[in-house]
Amino acid sequence: METNEKKAFWAPKIEHVLVSRGMSKNELAKALGYKSPSGLYNKLNRDSFTTEELMRIADVLNCTFEASFILNDSGEKF
Repeated sequence: METNEKKAFWAPKIEHVLVSRGMSKNELAKALGYKSPSGLYNKLNRDSFTTEELMRIADVLNCTFEASFILNDSGEKF
């Protein structure tokens, strides 16, 4: 049976870092400049972030964001 359901990728990672940093989603939303936390909550629920948004989140959470393609046979990163 094929499913069209998209599995969350970034949202669980962001939530894990929030726990590690002792920061709430509300605090992150405020630090990112959202007028209301619901904007961030919606993005987390849809797991729809641009690379720029992820880099900004990493900056606020004092992390390094890395996204790359790595060839499995050679380990080469793109």
